[in-house]
Amino acid sequence: MTRAPEDEVLHRIDNGVAWITLNRPEAMNAVTWAQRERVITLLAEASADPAIRAVVVTATGKGFCAGADLRGAPTAAGDRVAGDVARMIRLGAQRLITAVLDCEKPVLAAVNGTAAGIGAHLALACDLVIAAEPARFIEVFVRRGLVPDGGGAYLLPRLVGPQKAKELMFFGDAVPAAEAERLGLVNKVVPAEELEATARAWAERLAQGPTRALAMTKQLVNASLDGDRAAALAAEATAQEINMGTADANEGVASFVERRTPKYLGR
Repeated sequence: MTRAPEDEVLHRIDNGVAWITLNRPEAMNAVTWAQRERVITLLAEASADPAIRAVVVTATGKGFCAGADLRGAPTAAGDRVAGDVARMIRLGAQRLITAVLDCEKPVLAAVNGTAAGIGAHLALACDLVIAAEPARFIEVFVRRGLVPDGGGAYLLPRLVGPQKAKELMFFGDAVPAAEAERLGLVNKVVPAEELEATARAWAERLAQGPTRALAMTKQLVNASLDGDRAAALAAEATAQEINMGTADANEGVASFVERRTPKYLGR
């Protein structure tokens, strides 16, 4: 079944939250080239739009994302030459994961079902992950004789440590939602019928927070494992310097002094 890009990735904004929904349930939401490009665009738009203060990535049907579906991707003319595969990965899977990591709004994954390969990495790149009880996470690459891509070897060790990351990637076994929560891959597991409501509650709570402070907190945490202590502390001080000039920071301090609940506007 072929749909227009806007039908294969649904998009709506509700109470300051952008909902990005993969919508190819008949293919377990294996992500196509067109879907990937639309998700990247929507995340960039979320960063730039002050009316959007949080993002939820989710999917329809029984699967969250079964991996990459290369059908419909642009094909290079002639025989493959050295560099073609690396370029495809850089411009494809890595751009998708980077778009999530670099989005200036908190991104929450609501994982409704199987998340395999790049689908697992799409979920794990999000800032918070809520999984339905039937969800599973699978590092499927080894089953195909492939090296993990889409940032997998970057994301997994940071979430579960190198030993467990290698176990997941070497064997490619399915990790049920409850085990994923125990390992630290998932923040919360809920019954399937409660997934959307829980994701909405978390996302709307984020959308009511100090948006710029959350953006800079996200950047600090994401960068913290990539540099040394001095660089991390310098980045923290710079972020706080910038943040103290925002209206939300002024509101936060004023509300504390005045002993009232702050009302953040995301500015």
